[in-house]
Amino acid sequence: MRLRALGNSALTVSELGFGCMGLTSAYGTAPDKADAVALLRGAVERGVTLFDTAEFYGPFINEELVGEALAPVRDKVVLATKFGFRMEPGTLRRVGMDSRPAHIREVAEASLRRLRTDRIDLLYQHRVDPDVPIEEVAGTVGELIREGKVLHFGLSEAGAGTIRRAHAVQKVTALQSEYSLWWREPEAEIFPVLEELGIGFVPFSPLGRGFLTGAMDAQTTFATTDMRATQPRFTAAALKANQALIDVLKDAAKARSEGDRVATPAQIALAWLLAQKPWIVPIPGTTKVHRLEENLAAGSIELTPAELSGIEAALAAVAVEGARYPEEQMRMIDR
Repeated sequence: MRLRALGNSALTVSELGFGCMGLTSAYGTAPDKADAVALLRGAVERGVTLFDTAEFYGPFINEELVGEALAPVRDKVVLATKFGFRMEPGTLRRVGMDSRPAHIREVAEASLRRLRTDRIDLLYQHRVDPDVPIEEVAGTVGELIREGKVLHFGLSEAGAGTIRRAHAVQKVTALQSEYSLWWREPEAEIFPVLEELGIGFVPFSPLGRGFLTGAMDAQTTFATTDMRATQPRFTAAALKANQALIDVLKDAAKARSEGDRVATPAQIALAWLLAQKPWIVPIPGTTKVHRLEENLAAGSIELTPAELSGIEAALAAVAVEGARYPEEQMRMIDR
């Protein structure tokens, strides 16, 4: 597994990380705990060093799982987690955002305990809180960094102006936002800012929540516990319309396959991401060992300029249908 630096920071990680959310929530039935622990440790054995979690995943149980699985190899991995939501007292129901300084400290201390560690390598603000100036947020994380409890500061789904304001107070090491072949909005305004300021980029949902693997069609259905059941991009009509995007990936994968070396749509999607910028580190998630190995094999696929141009030309003819979140969640994204 090759390594990449997140921007111009000293934080160097595997070129593909591991998004842990789906191990406990979001995509229907979660795997058994023992299987999830084995999968995480298997990822480490295969060279993955960046593991992404959050207090909100579960909530709380995802951090506990990651902490248990990775405690034996703590010094070999980079742990990223997040603050920024408020839960209703006595329940696990999210009731809003909360990035007040006191709450950030409270969450950080709880995350340290759940992760079984003495430091958080990368602490993200999960969503920008319109009620708390980003300068206060950055200043509080800066204090945690000086105390040694946090090593690096990150933002998630933050707009260009917010990134600049935060970075002026406390260096931002990484921005985490959705980015993939079917969601390319960050390219226009966010990438130039990241490049200028030397900030790394960690795309979540780099495989389009599973769609870009080519395993879905208009007949695919989702359990009520699966977040995709409420997302406009996963309606039957959208899945049918967006198959044109899968056709592009399948054609590129077929052209890359030779003999017993078969490329997959998922590998092309990840290889395409890795080819965009040297400071991009995608974090695909999975619950299966064979999918983990498939994802990691994408690192060995270096798309040529001609291949990238061909994919770009084919994508230009595809109009992706459906919003990525329901309107209520879209309003939570900083622009």
